[in-house]
Amino acid sequence: MIIMETERLELRQLHDDNISVLYAIFSDAETMKYYPSPFNLEQTKNWIKKNKQRYQEDGYGLWAVYLKESNELIGDCGLVKQIVDGKTEVEVGYHIHKKYWSNGYATEAAKSCVEYGFSQLGQDKLISIIDPKNGPSIRVAEKNGFMKEKETFIFNKIHHIYSLQRSEI
Repeated sequence: MIIMETERLELRQLHDDNISVLYAIFSDAETMKYYPSPFNLEQTKNWIKKNKQRYQEDGYGLWAVYLKESNELIGDCGLVKQIVDGKTEVEVGYHIHKKYWSNGYATEAAKSCVEYGFSQLGQDKLISIIDPKNGPSIRVAEKNGFMKEKETFIFNKIHHIYSLQRSEI
């Protein structure tokens, strides 16, 4: 089922048959540089399972990102609840296969998720949690109007919280 589409992409619910492509992405050290470590196969399976739970419980989660022209799965992007400084926030997150980096896909998918979060979910604020050394993710956030709000200790290290208010778009 297509959740949303952009000019070049379709975002669909993740399914168990996405495991091999997502594992190729999540097991790559360069792609997962800002995570504690790359994922093993079991962690990747759990990633899909967790997002399927999110669809049921929250009505959203991370979705599979497909190229329209080839129907190829190139990553994930979506919205997830996070606890930041004791408060529940909704984060825009994504992972794109490194062979597709620098084509604007992350920015395009994230922009669509921002619009969905504000218009379909009625969120007043969205965030992105970004490692301060992750320049490409900072650029994606800024291209979509997010500004650095603060630094906080989350996921066992300092991260920057970028945010966008619905009133700012």
